[in-house]
Amino acid sequence: MSTQTFTLPDVGEGLTEAEIVAWKVAPGDAVAVNDVICEIETAKSLVELPSPHAGMVGELLVEEGRTIDVGTPIITFLTEAEAAAPAPAAPEAPAAASGSVLVGYGNGGEAVSRRRKPAERPVRSSAGVIAKPPIRKLARDLGVDLTTVTPTGADGEIVRDDVMRVASQASVFRNIQTPEWGDVREETVPAPAPAPVGLARGIQPVGDPARTEAIPVKGVRKASANAMVQSAYSAPHVTVWKEVDATRTMELVRRLKASPDFADIKVSPLLIMARAVIWAVRRTPMVNAAWIDTDGGAEIAVRHYVNLGIAAATPRGLIVPNIKDAQELGMKDLARALNRLTVTAREGRTTPADQQGGTITITNIGVFGMDAGTPIINPGEAGIVAMGTIAQKPWVVDGEVRPRWVTTVAGSFDHRVIDGDGMSRFVADVAAVLEEPALLVD
Repeated sequence: MSTQTFTLPDVGEGLTEAEIVAWKVAPGDAVAVNDVICEIETAKSLVELPSPHAGMVGELLVEEGRTIDVGTPIITFLTEAEAAAPAPAAPEAPAAASGSVLVGYGNGGEAVSRRRKPAERPVRSSAGVIAKPPIRKLARDLGVDLTTVTPTGADGEIVRDDVMRVASQASVFRNIQTPEWGDVREETVPAPAPAPVGLARGIQPVGDPARTEAIPVKGVRKASANAMVQSAYSAPHVTVWKEVDATRTMELVRRLKASPDFADIKVSPLLIMARAVIWAVRRTPMVNAAWIDTDGGAEIAVRHYVNLGIAAATPRGLIVPNIKDAQELGMKDLARALNRLTVTAREGRTTPADQQGGTITITNIGVFGMDAGTPIINPGEAGIVAMGTIAQKPWVVDGEVRPRWVTTVAGSFDHRVIDGDGMSRFVADVAAVLEEPALLVD
């Protein structure tokens, strides 16, 4: 009988390291093949690792919050035969400790642990709370104590809206929901203590915890930062924009929401924007191309399909999942795909495969109250389109000033791939559809 050791696998293409975010088992827990043993954060997303063995958990070899290389041992298992066998006598061994109970997985039973003392392990205070793992993770990211949340789900289950309601009472978590700006726009910063003798006014000691906080750059944040720097300094960006009367788009959204065909589907202006981008790509294919460096120089790859990326701000950082072959989807299927993409991203379940192979991206900065911006192109693409907030403004219609729903469409493009006339034509086409969605009928 031998102990089985499981090492961190490569769960994506070219993964070299990952962070152990949360263990879902404890020493002494019984597990079956494919039971989730832990959550890891890669450079792309949060991933659940399944157990490769059936039996009993022996030792957790890596503590939560630590980043390790692929191939590092992370957990040991006792085979079913070994788990059933009595432990050998060991006079010097520590007394058996109670296995920690991880909420949602039942009692771990008794086991001898070679890990840190139980008293050193974090105490999980949400025992008895009914909530799915993604909801528990969301609560942890937002700093919400699940024992203080009033459940509204079936059979007393805590759902996402319950957690968000509690979080919003304390502060606005702008990466998850549209900002709810309050009356106070700035936080009051306490006056600093007098500087020690010998320090000039305004100069603070290095490492003063009252003035600064160090946030490790890792995981999704690290990958996103590297990608943005690579894109910004390798592709010559050009941004163009156009203000649009989107009143007819808002009317279409209202009609779709009232339609029985869309009764179970969330509909927003982003749906019309997505259809507009797909329609405009067909008329200007170069915005959907990519600059490829080769041994002999370079070439431009023109894609005759649209893997539509949607930039998503999540608790763990910016990610850009994409809808594969979006050009093949009708309005209803595209709406469903957008819903799935959004929910999956917010719950931290976006896979590396969902983020690979994008051809053009939309970033909806309007949800944060922004009118326009100069977005950075997603690496491997030649264009990104930003949709600003939609608000009522005075607009001249047939010689008269009327209140209309107005937005701004902005696009950044790789000037190596597409020239100014193509960029302008593409943004004008997107704007034309938002102004008159009937153009999509063709």
